Formats: sequence, structure tokens, C-alpha cells
Amino acid sequence: MTAPAPRARLRDYVLPLVVFALALGVWEFAVRFWRIEPFVLPAPSAICASLVADWPILSAALRVTLATTAKALALATAGGVGLALVFAQSRWIERAFLPFAIVLQVTPVIAIAPLLLIWLDQETAVLVCAFLVAFFPILANTAMGLASTDRGLVELFTLYRASRWRTLTRLKLPAALPYFLNGLRIGGGLALIGAIVAELAAGAAGKGAGLAFRIAEAGYRLNIPRMFAALALVSLAGLAIYGTLALVSRLALRRWHESALHPDA
Repeated sequence: MTAPAPRARLRDYVLPLVVFALALGVWEFAVRFWRIEPFVLPAPSAICASLVADWPILSAALRVTLATTAKALALATAGGVGLALVFAQSRWIERAFLPFAIVLQVTPVIAIAPLLLIWLDQETAVLVCAFLVAFFPILANTAMGLASTDRGLVELFTLYRASRWRTLTRLKLPAALPYFLNGLRIGGGLALIGAIVAELAAGAAGKGAGLAFRIAEAGYRLNIPRMFAALALVSLAGLAIYGTLALVSRLALRRWHESALHPDA
């Protein structure tokens, strides 16, 4: 197989940037041409100016949100993988506890957040909300990967009298790795969403320090450029999280799994 040409790789990165720059240019032109007030729709230049002017406030809020997201994703990964391993060892345990995980997944986090803010301190409540949102995709994907191990290979390991531990570590876990990494990519984005939603609920209660709190605060003060600047940071954080996890997935799978092979390879 031949590696993709450098020009093709460069085109893959440049084209989205060009389209995005054009969209910003059209936005800027429309705001200036129709003289739209900043409190209705600020121009990209006004958003950038607010981002620079308010960077001390917004950067501190960004650190809080990213720290919460990272902690929630780590806890969701440990909990989801651990519970998936337990499910893989016993169908009875899976049937007994899987409905509870599904209930937590289908219950909107915005409905749970006010209760958690009553029972827990603000920081812990936001962390729990982000954890609950990210937990189920990791659990479901890892459990599916473990259950999708080739039955012929499982029977072969049984024929050679491999122990449960050896079968798990040498066969089932490698087979489940692509599923787990896919769930991790989904869970990373959902952990950020859960943190933002919980911070909005905390902001409505007059508490909070993350980006969502700054968004709500800017809305109350009609400081719309700062609101858009905070929203831009949320979007960039989401892109950074997804890009990092996608890179981890590609590095882990690139030498042996079809999903990580470049279409031009």
C-alpha cells in the first residue's frame, strides 16, 4: 500500500479552513451591510475583539470546563469499561443492571441537574452530570465489542484450554478495542455537553464558574459579543477533544484495523 500524497493530505486540511474563512467573511459583510446591532448579531471582528479583551475571564472559565470534562471522561471510561467487563462475564448481571444504565442515559441531564445541585456542591454536581452523559456510550460500545468477538476464535481458545483471563486479555479486549475507542470519541463530546448543561443549570441558580456560566452571565448583561466568544471557545474545545481522541484511535488501530486505514492508502 502506498501512503497518500502530501498534496492530498494538505487539501484535506486546507479546504475546510477555506470554507470556514469564506463563511466568516460573508457573516462580517452581512452584519456591516445591513448594519445589524451587536446586541442582535455581532460581527466576527467584534467577537474576536471581545475574546481578546475578556480573555482573562474566559480563559479561567475554559480551564474550569475542560477540567470538569476531563475528570468526567476519565471516570466514565473507568466505570464504563469496568462494568462492560463485568457484563461480559455474566449475562445475569448484565440483565440485572443494564436497565439502570439505560434509565440514566434516557433521562435528560437538564432534569437531573437541579436535583444534584440541591444534594451536592456545585463542582461535584456538574462533574456527576458530565459523567452520566458520557458513561453510557462507553459502556454500550465496549460491551458490544466484547460480545462481538469471533465465536470461532473463542472456541479455539477454549479448545486449547485457555483461562478466562488469557481469553479476555489476548482475544476479547483486542477485539473490543475499536468499539471502545468509538465510544470514547462519542463520550468525549458528550462529557463536554454534560458539563455545559450542568453549568447552565448552576448559572441559573446563581452559582458556577465555567464557560456556560459566562454565557448565561453575558446574556443577562446583553453582552452578546462576549456570549459569542464563549460559544466559540466551547466549539473549539469540542473540536480539540474530538480531534485528540480521533488521533488516539488512529494511532492505536492504524496498523491492523480497517477503520483506521486511509481511503487513499
